Amino acid sequence: MLDRAEELTPMLSQYLDLCRAHPDAIVLFQVGDFYEAFCEAAETVARVCEVTLTQREDSTGTYPMAGIPIDNAASYLEALLDADFRVAIADQVEDAEEATGLVDRAVTNVVSPGTVVDDDLLDRASATYLAALVARDSGSAEGGTDDPDDPPAALATLDVSTGECRVTAGPTDRIRTELERLAPAEVVVGPDTDLDASALGFETMVTERDPAVFGLDAADATLSGYVAEPAAVLDAPVERRAVGGLLSYAEYTQGDDGALPYVSRVQRYDLRRSLRLDATAMRSLELFESRQPGGGGTLVGTVDRTVSALGRRRLEAWLRRPLVDAERIRRRHDAVAELLDRPIAREAVREHLSKVYDLERLAARISQERADARDLRSLRTTLAVVPELKTALDDVDSAALADLRDALDELADVRDLIDRAIVPDPPQEITEGGVIRDGFDDDLDEVRAAEREGREWVSSLEERERERTGIDSLEVGYTQVHGYYIEVTNPNLDRVPDDYTRRQTLKNAERFYTPELKRREEEILSASERADSMEYELFCEVRSRVAAETERLQTLADALARLDALATFATVAADAGYVRPEMGVEPLRIDAGRHPVVERTQDEFVPNGIDFTEGHVAVITGPNMSGKSTYMRQVALICLLAQAGSFVPADAAELPILDRIFTRVGASDDIAGGQSTFMREMSELTDILHDATADSLVLLDEVGRGTSTADGLAIARATTEFVHDEVGATTLFATHYHDLTDLAADLPNAFNRHFTVSKQGGDPDAPDADETEVTFLHRVAEGPASSSYGVEVAKLAGVPDRVVERAREYVRGAAGSAASTAAEDASGDGVEGEDAGSDPGETAESGPDRQESTGSDPGTPATPQSDRGDTLAAYVEGLENGDRGGDEAAAPTGADGDVIEALRDVEIARTTPLEALNTLEDLQRRLDE
Repeated sequence: MLDRAEELTPMLSQYLDLCRAHPDAIVLFQVGDFYEAFCEAAETVARVCEVTLTQREDSTGTYPMAGIPIDNAASYLEALLDADFRVAIADQVEDAEEATGLVDRAVTNVVSPGTVVDDDLLDRASATYLAALVARDSGSAEGGTDDPDDPPAALATLDVSTGECRVTAGPTDRIRTELERLAPAEVVVGPDTDLDASALGFETMVTERDPAVFGLDAADATLSGYVAEPAAVLDAPVERRAVGGLLSYAEYTQGDDGALPYVSRVQRYDLRRSLRLDATAMRSLELFESRQPGGGGTLVGTVDRTVSALGRRRLEAWLRRPLVDAERIRRRHDAVAELLDRPIAREAVREHLSKVYDLERLAARISQERADARDLRSLRTTLAVVPELKTALDDVDSAALADLRDALDELADVRDLIDRAIVPDPPQEITEGGVIRDGFDDDLDEVRAAEREGREWVSSLEERERERTGIDSLEVGYTQVHGYYIEVTNPNLDRVPDDYTRRQTLKNAERFYTPELKRREEEILSASERADSMEYELFCEVRSRVAAETERLQTLADALARLDALATFATVAADAGYVRPEMGVEPLRIDAGRHPVVERTQDEFVPNGIDFTEGHVAVITGPNMSGKSTYMRQVALICLLAQAGSFVPADAAELPILDRIFTRVGASDDIAGGQSTFMREMSELTDILHDATADSLVLLDEVGRGTSTADGLAIARATTEFVHDEVGATTLFATHYHDLTDLAADLPNAFNRHFTVSKQGGDPDAPDADETEVTFLHRVAEGPASSSYGVEVAKLAGVPDRVVERAREYVRGAAGSAASTAAEDASGDGVEGEDAGSDPGETAESGPDRQESTGSDPGTPATPQSDRGDTLAAYVEGLENGDRGGDEAAAPTGADGDVIEALRDVEIARTTPLEALNTLEDLQRRLDE
């Protein structure tokens, strides 16, 4: 098409011009009742939307063509958006019947993941954010440089469907965390801002814009359409540049008609005023997305009892940004407590809120002149609920509920206007009449009366003409093509009066009109057209008058959303037995806490508490599958819920106000990013150790796995000491390194907790006993665990019996070797030097392949001597000598020799159960071969 640009027909030339103006989008071009695309764009649309690829032929050539029906465009647009395409909608902007020549078309909307406004494409329950990420200008952007004292980066967000616009600034790492917390559907990047979408923890579209729109002068010019003095609202230039660039792009996508009228407030917020949650923490705690294959329970899904779209989005926002201000937390808790204590009022509030439409998005559509008559009636229904809500909140005591009651603006003037103007059940189309009520406009009533009088005359014409002509089968009808007619069947044509004029010939009849019928038809059609036109003008006038109250509508929407979220917290507390936490209390203490999600998915859930009176570092041991990870996560979720304003699943809770929650619980590798599982874990650990404070909550699970046991144990111990000595954060550290339980004796603010098990069969005090049946009690007790029961867990998981039994043999051998070594150490045999090993800084040797540090010095990363032995060297030596006939026996060769050599390198005391099983399977395979 580009090659033939000068030869194209007017329509294709118009299409090409629009494509040139929107090179980053697929242009869908209205042609009648379809949106069409041509050439390569048509091939893309056909493939992605699974529609037929056709072609258009004219004098200049043949062009591929594909179209989607306008009436059902949403599903096709969704497919294009899911395939990461941006779509420019080119509508006919003049009436085809009135146009002379080519109908004028223009791009009225650019649809991208972050700028969707169509209800069919929006998620009712969640906000869809468009974001702009900007780095501090060092002189490259137009309009001057930012102040060197400005924050390094700024993030602005806009929900295009509601008009919520917010901006914050801060250090680059904190802005990155905020970006991941909000997970916008699209990110517009400013100049010198590197953003790799593949490195983010969520899916998004990264959009580059002309750097000029992020210049300070250009940004202030854009902002002036929303706030009178941009510098007075946002004093940091980097913030103004972010918001200006963001709003410039939003205006472009909505038709480039200037400022968006429903974006009435640009709000700045401080990252320090909410509990920080990075993407790792949100994923680990499963706040909004389950980590289970195929989906599973989430926190928001568990506590979501909202009855309106407004409330659902506000609930999610509160969980994304829990409070850190004690007074604001207390106000929410007071409101929840009152609604909990007044069930009749609570249920009345919820019943009324269930009738509320999505007022935020309604207000946006109205102000953008996209609302139809049904939208206005939905608004009227919502406003009618407000007086009932205020009555339900009579005599409330809590400050938050009292403030909400005062904020419930009834907007009686708006409701009265809609009541008087719009019929109760209007049609969807606003240009074809039937929208405006009788009595609203005198001129419209007169036109309607003329139309009605004409139709009544026509309706009585059939009876009069039958009497006049004597033709009983005569009928009067109407078609859009031929207008009104008098129909006479062929056998009666000889009785047709002379004043009848033939209009249409049918197979068995003729259609006629009379001069009077023609005149009445013109009057009726003229009156009908004028009435439809007048109705449309009146509707637009009413819509404009309602749009003038957008800010009042948004204030009401905010109050309704908060009320729904608070009522939801109270409902959850009533139904699930949540209690009010005592906030701002240290140390953290929870009595009989429960995991809010897990307790709903299991028939029986064992509550467990935690009390940090003994110190701020809890070392948690116990078998796999006993519930350590669930336990740690439930502590974090209880704290998060409390700071969001909810009551918590526990018998009682005394909680400090946290500034951040860190999690190092589970990880996976990042092959594309070149990171192994261990590297990912170390990266997460690095962030924690650098950023955590004494006011943070830290969850650490199995730190140090994925490398050699000696290295892993050293990292785990050093990490625990650093958190204890330097950070001071409230910490739960789950581990299978039982050596770490000694830290409770070495560190004054560390203590042990373990998950208990019930053992049946074998020696109950010998974790290596044959056929020991283990039952996990999921109950936390004081002190360290005696074993990890890795072999028993493997058996429960279905590992073949041959592997399980072989593993038990190795464990018994290691335990025997350890006991022998311990006896030698106690008698002094095999230890060189007087009092060897008693000094924490000295080492003891027992054989050529065995060397370990007692590790009692907290500053030494080496570990204390294990009571199970470091390696299988002694055990292998027994196989070679005693078990194989003593010193005179021949040394094993072949496969047996290879296996024994491999066993020499196994440090069983520091090997995780999974590593042990993998090793055993490999050795068994080698023996089988």
